[in-house]
Amino acid sequence: MGKKYSWWYLDLINFLLIILIFFFGGAVISSQIILNDELVYVPKITGQTVEEARVELQKRDLGLTITGHQFSGQVGKGRIISQDPAAGSRLKVNRSISAIVSSGQESVVIPELKGRSLEQAVSSLRQLGLSRGFLTQIHTPQYPAGRIIAQYPSASTEVERNSAVGFLVSQGEKETTYLMPDLIGRKAELVVPRLQTSGFKVEDIRHVYYPGLEKGIVVRQNPPGGYPIQKRNPINLEVSR
Repeated sequence: MGKKYSWWYLDLINFLLIILIFFFGGAVISSQIILNDELVYVPKITGQTVEEARVELQKRDLGLTITGHQFSGQVGKGRIISQDPAAGSRLKVNRSISAIVSSGQESVVIPELKGRSLEQAVSSLRQLGLSRGFLTQIHTPQYPAGRIIAQYPSASTEVERNSAVGFLVSQGEKETTYLMPDLIGRKAELVVPRLQTSGFKVEDIRHVYYPGLEKGIVVRQNPPGGYPIQKRNPINLEVSR
């Protein structure tokens, strides 16, 4: 009889254990369901690095999924350009935020521009999305005026779009500078041929009436006497008539 009661006692204990297991198991499952239904606010992660965004989202039990990369001139390489859902939205925990990451500015290979005219070079740069940088000019007999002697960065260099390219440009062979003589009061028929024979450009001679002065006398000149000029500079005279 005692043995019968002991078996009944063991069966009761096993039954109670089974009930407790189901009870606590159900409680755990219920708590997980409740947690999975919890809503949290989505933080702003645009502008952050991928690692910074992951850390920020983990604080709210959210994940991060990178859905693509694209070039950007505004957002640095490796930083997030856009997110979905947007910041301020409400989302269930354990969900993921989709993000597009910047690949930086699109790269461009600089062409060979040495020997080309400055105008041609600038036009080529604009077509590639580049701009003209610092410009330095020197006199040299090796390159015609306006031709590019050197460039920086050099040809075949890979740079980001919108970068600037600097140039060293030729001003041609350096011309000799002279001092303009004072021609006022001198006879035009004597000074003009001498200027022209020496290679100067007498571009315009105007005859004006000047009371009390004999015909053919220089009464005005441009450039004025003593002014530095080069042979290519035009000389204009007014002569009495």
